[in-house]
Amino acid sequence: MSETTGRVDFVVSNETYQTWYKVYGDLKSGVRPLVTLHGGPGIPHQYLLPHIDLCKLYSIPVVFYDQIGCGESTHLPDKPKEFWRMDLFLDELENLVARLGIQNNFDVLGHSAGGRLAASLACYRHPPGLKRLVIFSSPASMKFWVDGCRSLLAQLPEDVQDVIRKHEEAGTTDDPEYQKATGVFFARHVCRIDPQPQDLQTALAAMAAEPTVYRTMNGPSEWCVTGPNKDWTIIDDLHRITTPTLLINGAYDEATDLCVSPYFRGIAKVKWVKFANSSHLACFEERERYMQVVADFLKM
Repeated sequence: MSETTGRVDFVVSNETYQTWYKVYGDLKSGVRPLVTLHGGPGIPHQYLLPHIDLCKLYSIPVVFYDQIGCGESTHLPDKPKEFWRMDLFLDELENLVARLGIQNNFDVLGHSAGGRLAASLACYRHPPGLKRLVIFSSPASMKFWVDGCRSLLAQLPEDVQDVIRKHEEAGTTDDPEYQKATGVFFARHVCRIDPQPQDLQTALAAMAAEPTVYRTMNGPSEWCVTGPNKDWTIIDDLHRITTPTLLINGAYDEATDLCVSPYFRGIAKVKWVKFANSSHLACFEERERYMQVVADFLKM
């Protein structure tokens, strides 16, 4: 299995940035490649590396990249909040696909915030080369995402809820006590594997070291969304997605059925698979079955 790493120029207005990428497999093999879109926004690609299995086991070339602002791509901590918008990331994705020469035949898998990006690509840009879409534990509405997360928070121990509420009301969400309390939620609804897989730890550490994109677009936590993401919804436009779509979430997922189900109702060609023993990262929690489900869909 070959590996290729590189950077492509990404021009915004009169400035040139760098998008870092890594490809597993041969983009010229004749097998349609899969482009993976990490979440956060601003949590880099490492935690999606289990998808290398799709190349190893099913000969599907897989493209990983770090979206601008995080990971190995250009960091821009001083940009104003207006800079960070969905169209920026859509432009970057289309630029990367074109630079890799796969724009006429490719699939996309987006996880969490990356799923919103993937859905927006199919809904608003309609690239003719996009053949299959995988929306992995991603909301169709940030309001429904927050409502779902809040319903899960209400099931946490009372003392944990009290700590979270106290620091959010005081605006002290950087306090270690708050971070520890959010860790309880994380262990139940983001990744149920203990200890956390190393690739996940690496990605989260990178986001913590450069939190600009997450903090600006999202806010202090998964359910305390204060940035421009808070009003995002695609529900009314889902009928515009004509790409065959695989929808995934887990039984314990912070991406609850409330925020995922509009995709199932709104997209014409869609299949929904729910993983009974997973939360937000079925690619780790039920890795073998997850890869089989995704590969079967992509090879249809």
